[in-house]
Amino acid sequence: MAEIVLGLGSSHAPQLALPPAEWWRRAEHDRHSTELWYRGEMMSFAQVVEARASEHFERELTPEKFETRFAACQQAIGALGETLRRAAPDVAVIVGDDQHECFLEDNMPSIAIYAGDTVDTVPLGPDSGEYAAAPPALSRYPQERTANACAPALSQHLIAALMAEGFDLTYSRRLPAGKHGQYGIGHAFSYVYRRLMNDRIIPNVPVFLNTYFPPNQPTPRRCYDLGRALRRAIATWDADQRVALIASGGLTHFVIEEDVDQRILAAFAARDEAAVTSLPLTWFNSGNSEIRNWMVVAGALADDGLQMEVVDYVPCYRSEAGTGCAMAFARWQ
Repeated sequence: MAEIVLGLGSSHAPQLALPPAEWWRRAEHDRHSTELWYRGEMMSFAQVVEARASEHFERELTPEKFETRFAACQQAIGALGETLRRAAPDVAVIVGDDQHECFLEDNMPSIAIYAGDTVDTVPLGPDSGEYAAAPPALSRYPQERTANACAPALSQHLIAALMAEGFDLTYSRRLPAGKHGQYGIGHAFSYVYRRLMNDRIIPNVPVFLNTYFPPNQPTPRRCYDLGRALRRAIATWDADQRVALIASGGLTHFVIEEDVDQRILAAFAARDEAAVTSLPLTWFNSGNSEIRNWMVVAGALADDGLQMEVVDYVPCYRSEAGTGCAMAFARWQ
């Protein structure tokens, strides 16, 4: 029978690929935003600056701090990649979100499982947020279109098992065109292939959550329950396979809220289901919504013997409003 041997969680934000000297590009984009979520409310950049004036984020905006935080993130990514290499799973289940790279408003599944033999990753797109300054070695995207091995036998098993548990799933053997017409999988998954697997692709099952787009975003409870059901489904797969679960995305962004992140990470580590599933829905909008991907993996490993370790937590501030991305890197082993 199959067994889960490893869990990983990793942020995948553009700042992980963008040299610190270029972070101002993302900050400038933030300054023009009128849709920043902070404390569960949508605000303009100016409103966030006013609300957080006492925190003096200008102290966080030095070249030295940018470089130190960027280096810490690269070290943590390397540690997760090495953990994955050493564990040597036969197959991976990757939980990520899609931001119109595949699914558009004409068909937006809440939960979808890809069941094709391979899935393509595509080069940097015009709306990627990484900009041309991103070194190719650090990019979430390949330099040319690449086919990546999937695990359709496990996909089919998971679909059948989850349907039997009451999850009404979308499945696909061919991805839709997406906003760029490229028919390729999005950055949540290509980041894992490039930065954690280091382009040595482990056959995998992409699981898509609609974290970003109302009205059919799965709730924290649904995500946690999905994880538990995934664990049960994997345990009934009649194959001598070692499985890794990987969550891609988060944590709080585009306004960093360190107290929220620490509360969530502590709940995951403590296997505190009530603390995870009772969090306000308004906390999980925009970039914060990707924390749902971690909830699935945390739910899957809540009743397992694997222990969660936070490898690093790095709040990568980039503006006087405290915007940026809180990068988190964790493993269950």
